[in-house]
Amino acid sequence: MKILIVEDDRFIRTLYRDELADEGYEVITASTGHEGMALFEREKPDLVTLDVSMSFMDEGLHVLRKMKELRPGVPVIILTAFDYRDELEVWDADAYVMKSSDLSELKSTIKEACGAYEFGV
Repeated sequence: MKILIVEDDRFIRTLYRDELADEGYEVITASTGHEGMALFEREKPDLVTLDVSMSFMDEGLHVLRKMKELRPGVPVIILTAFDYRDELEVWDADAYVMKSSDLSELKSTIKEACGAYEFGV
């Protein structure tokens, strides 16, 4: 399974990449929304983790909308340091995870999203 991580913070991007690779996932990363969209189109990931608060305030939301237009069935998990739970349904994201150095919630959410994607739920 190929996961695309779109995250502007280098430390978090590297931590998440390494942890998910250790779980056996093929991981590709992008540091900007523009780079993330290019990889999304070219690499066809099975799942995306997306920081919504990148360089520009709405860059992540713009990327989310474009990804859902291009490949609506691909799960997109919002990663953020802010509490956006109320907006999750409006944004059409598949899940929401608070950023943390403990990746247990993210790993669990990825497994759930992968299962739903694999079985068309």
